[in-house]
Amino acid sequence: MTDASVDPATVRHVAALARVDLDENEVERFATQFADVLEYFETLDEVPETESEPDLVNVLRTDEVHEGLSQAEALRNAPETEDGYFEGPPVG
Repeated sequence: MTDASVDPATVRHVAALARVDLDENEVERFATQFADVLEYFETLDEVPETESEPDLVNVLRTDEVHEGLSQAEALRNAPETEDGYFEGPPVG
């Protein structure tokens, strides 16, 4: 599955750019792995492209402005009010 397209000199160059120290065993292993990765990319290039437009439909409704509640209507069902505001339990 491997290809000799990635040589150890390339691996050493990339390792130097990344400031990674590799011993010779790692250089050989990464050269093989890089070649495998490049081969996988070549395989992906062979996959035929399909073009299809997704059938998207806007499911959101348009915004409409409606009249809000009056202060008296909003407070009508509140258990307790004070001076035109909701009254909550004491904090602390």
